[in-house]
Amino acid sequence: MADKDDLRQQMIEAFEGADYPISSPMDLVPALPNGPSTTFESGNFSMTAMELNTKLSGGDFPYDSAEDFVDDIVDELEDQDLI
Repeated sequence: MADKDDLRQQMIEAFEGADYPISSPMDLVPALPNGPSTTFESGNFSMTAMELNTKLSGGDFPYDSAEDFVDDIVDELEDQDLI
């Protein structure tokens, strides 16, 4: 089982370097340590940033902070029973 707090922290650290506000997922790519291949892992959950982009609805852009963006990601992953 994935640790939501651990995943949330990994994502915040990966996305916090973006130039906020962001208006699309593409605004995040330059901030990611390994670009779209940046991987988030916890327990039996493992997904790259690119995979996240394809699995999620696309978000409610614009976002003013990494925390707001990640909160939506984690909520949607939970809603889809991925974590």
